[in-house]
Amino acid sequence: MADTSPGRVVLTHSTHVPGLIPVLRKLALQPQISTVTPAVIRRVRSHAPQLRLKVSVPTLGGFKLIARKGKTAQEVFVITTLSQPQLEAAIRDSLR
Repeated sequence: MADTSPGRVVLTHSTHVPGLIPVLRKLALQPQISTVTPAVIRRVRSHAPQLRLKVSVPTLGGFKLIARKGKTAQEVFVITTLSQPQLEAAIRDSLR
């Protein structure tokens, strides 16, 4: 029997990209996502007026994402069995 409990969002940092946590909680509701961990946050040069979440690279057991809003970027690690196209579709749905 497959585990249908929602994944967890690990909140280890005190600061996050504005609006990111509600999107990650929505993303973690996907049954194939077990853990979502926001990580390093940094200032960047370019400006992203809307929150964007993009798959960056595959990792062991999942993917690294980059969240962008304003002049802030944050790495997000997702442990999942989803393929990259499936994860990108789930991200699009979570941003709505």
